[in-house]
Amino acid sequence: MLTGLLTPPLPEELKTAVSLLVAFVLATLIGAERQYRQRTAGLRTAVLVAVGASAFVNLGIRLTGPDRGVKTVAYVISGIGFLGAGVIMKEGMNVRGLNTAATLWCSASVGAFAGADLQLEACLVTGAVLACNTLLRPLVNAIDRAPLREDQTEATYEVQVTTAPSEAGPAQDLLVERLEAASYPVSNLVIEERGGNAINVVATLMASTVNAGELDAVIAELSRAPGIRHATWAIQNSD
Repeated sequence: MLTGLLTPPLPEELKTAVSLLVAFVLATLIGAERQYRQRTAGLRTAVLVAVGASAFVNLGIRLTGPDRGVKTVAYVISGIGFLGAGVIMKEGMNVRGLNTAATLWCSASVGAFAGADLQLEACLVTGAVLACNTLLRPLVNAIDRAPLREDQTEATYEVQVTTAPSEAGPAQDLLVERLEAASYPVSNLVIEERGGNAINVVATLMASTVNAGELDAVIAELSRAPGIRHATWAIQNSD
């Protein structure tokens, strides 16, 4: 009791300053790693997200109290979701920026903890984020380099044949027939213009796993068929 009387609580303004400073410092650690990796959202973005989250959470708590301040945290989470969507880019079948968006989301959580005067928790989240983006990188690289058979993956498979425009109809029928005979039904079939009096007939398989030897056999058979200039198959990784 005597200690509490001798050390009065900090003014609210000073608490806010401490929260913003903690959010700034911790987000700098997260953003510096992103900047070093030359990611789309780097140092300044991570710091701004954390400081902004800290400011809004602190403001919500000061205006409405700790209980109703939870609503402010919910609004921060949804708002960061829209911001993160801006750094996600889709290039064909590939999606880039998911890790950067997730890092921004985590930076906001660091700021939210700091804004709620939970400084230790903010430090713990920062350490976890840095560990995910640094310590897990060698494991990710090792997994990516590990050989994996096609029948052990779940992906989108395409079989393509090249033929003359006048042979498009028979080529489609032959492609579907050979794939179904090999127990690989087709989910989609498109014709792509190549120019130079040639077209591609592309069949997307319904199967998400295949046997490479079976598809190679189908390709070899299609390559020998009359009117087929070239045949191949390709894999597009799923998310």
